[in-house]
Amino acid sequence: MSEQLPPAPEVAHEVFHGAAMGRAEAFADLLAGPGVVRGLLGPREVPRIWDRHLLNCAVIAEAVPPDVRLVDIGSGAGLPGIVLAIVRPDIRVTLLEPLLRRTVFLNECVDALELPNVEVLRARAEEVAGEREFDVATARAVAPLDRLLTWAMPLLGTGGMLLAMKGERAAEELDGAESQLRASGARTAELVTVGHGKVEPPATLVRVIAGPKPQTGRRHEGARDGDLRGRHEVAKRGARRRRKR
Repeated sequence: MSEQLPPAPEVAHEVFHGAAMGRAEAFADLLAGPGVVRGLLGPREVPRIWDRHLLNCAVIAEAVPPDVRLVDIGSGAGLPGIVLAIVRPDIRVTLLEPLLRRTVFLNECVDALELPNVEVLRARAEEVAGEREFDVATARAVAPLDRLLTWAMPLLGTGGMLLAMKGERAAEELDGAESQLRASGARTAELVTVGHGKVEPPATLVRVIAGPKPQTGRRHEGARDGDLRGRHEVAKRGARRRRKR
């Protein structure tokens, strides 16, 4: 027996405004129907499509600046990329996904939802690095943070932002990725929460700001590493204080 898609909760009307609400409901139907049939979403996830998937992804928009170029790495079923494109028509979204069956689904969703601000790109992140540059990168359940950094940071310009959706292990992953943060030339790294009063618990993100692209030369690298270490320690102390509250 297939699981039933529940109606949109009241809070969804606060998160998705105007035409975005209709698109969100249509996307929920696509996830619960073709998305499940094609194996992009498990059938047990259908009752949780709104709270665990659509709303949890939509609140990331709180951390996304206006009018940016955003790449959703390993977009899969379009979470969070398609959701962000729905709730934020001002941003340009690239859904980056290497698997054909997923890109077929994503293209069908983009056409069905009439999203002119979205493109689907079938490729791996490392294949795009050096060819394209973005202001923001997002990722959800793609890889541990240290590995994700190696894919995401080359796609960002100086000052660009990685927003990695992480749950209970966010602080642990951030601590464990310190060496990769230095190697990738990150300027700052910290935990942020979004969706207060809209999703429970609020969504936890690791926000990494990109510095200049790493260059060769021991003197340059040492100066950059020391600067990041100080900044990263400040971010970690802030995260620990937030967890104690």
